[in-house]
Amino acid sequence: MTPPTVDFTTLDRSDLDHADDQSYVGKYGKGLSEALIRQISAEKNEPDWVLDIRLKALAEFNRRPLPAWGPDLSDLDLDDIVYFASAAEEKNQKSWDDVPDDIKRTFERLKIPEAERAVLAGVGAQYDSETVYHNLKDEWTSQGVIFEDFDVAIQKYPEIVKKYFTNCIPINDHKFAALHYAIFSGGTFLYVPEGVKVTQPLQAYFRMNAKNGGQFEHTLIVVEPGADVEYIEGCSAPKFGENSLHAGGVEVFVGENARARYSSVENWSQDTYNLNTKRAIVKQSGRMEWIGGNLGSGTTMLYPASILVGDNSRADHLGVAFANKDQNQDTGAKITIVGKDCRASVVSKSLSKGGGISTYRGSVDIKETADNAIITVECDALMLDDQSVSDTIPHINCANDSAQINHEASAGKISDEVLLYFESRGIDEETAKGMIVNGFLDEIVKTLPLEYAGELNRLIELEMEGSVG
Repeated sequence: MTPPTVDFTTLDRSDLDHADDQSYVGKYGKGLSEALIRQISAEKNEPDWVLDIRLKALAEFNRRPLPAWGPDLSDLDLDDIVYFASAAEEKNQKSWDDVPDDIKRTFERLKIPEAERAVLAGVGAQYDSETVYHNLKDEWTSQGVIFEDFDVAIQKYPEIVKKYFTNCIPINDHKFAALHYAIFSGGTFLYVPEGVKVTQPLQAYFRMNAKNGGQFEHTLIVVEPGADVEYIEGCSAPKFGENSLHAGGVEVFVGENARARYSSVENWSQDTYNLNTKRAIVKQSGRMEWIGGNLGSGTTMLYPASILVGDNSRADHLGVAFANKDQNQDTGAKITIVGKDCRASVVSKSLSKGGGISTYRGSVDIKETADNAIITVECDALMLDDQSVSDTIPHINCANDSAQINHEASAGKISDEVLLYFESRGIDEETAKGMIVNGFLDEIVKTLPLEYAGELNRLIELEMEGSVG
């Protein structure tokens, strides 16, 4: 029997911008301090080694200045952020029926239970700082797959977590990585045993509801040799007119001959500074695939990274960014190659409208040991008016003469001739622009599972509303 599909055409801006009751938000106050970190760690009953990481990270965060490059972060008042907010008394429910009604209604508006029934092997749902629901189908549990809230994994699987945690993204990587490790809460732990191929995607959805809120989930994915998994991440937040902050962390470890695909549709509100860090380490003949859509947030700095340490390993990065009015989408990819005979590709598509700024910022680093590396980077930008901006900023460092590096970039606007052609066929200008945008993004969208391609298309439709005039 064919499973039901998920109808995202009914998803509306009001579903995304809706905010629930805020009575719980003030419990922990605003601002970051050692006292707050110790309180949260104690409430979570964390082992000493986790608290040590938090305190070292806090010191690193306080020591480091804001980045001096990229989008302007001077309006982000870090003392005005609610770094921890917990709305649900009961965490990690295994049935949607047990999730509090107001929180459950929020996720139902966003199609999460519907998506789980239709196509997913498992789902996690986080609301502000803590996970409210997490479940994995018995079919995969019986094969040794672990899919848990990250806080739960620290308690249940401490040896595995300790082996990998902070080894992909160091505490001192940058200021917001340090902030993340100081105050991380919730997230996902996904472990796929050797040789297990998970044939259905797993998803986590992160909803930020708190005014002036911060969300700092940690995702740790371990794919053992010969295993295969696809993980999908969705994100959203309501609009309050005051700053909020997302600084999550994603660490992926891909074993020999293993494959991991990480897809994300990040649709934060325009209030949000999205300063996320994602990185993968790939061993011999392993493959890492990043697929990302970035929309909504006022400021984004996000550059998924792949470190190819094993011979014959591969990384593929596919990304789309949409910068609307008063939005600065600074996105890209980082590739470091250490092993021999490695391959990597980047395909980046950006759209800008209403004076939005879209930037591809990329880094390619070929080490001396990386014989016969081949890297292809393709950046295409489409500007929908005369006020919008698109930039490409590549950085390439090559220490091995046998490497082949190809970088192509193009930027353009929709020509009047093309719109005239559509008009001659009876198609109005707004519909024509939508069709052109869909064609421009097809290479990215078609790589997502059908239901999530539908979600991304719907979100782009919402961004395109009013594109004429």
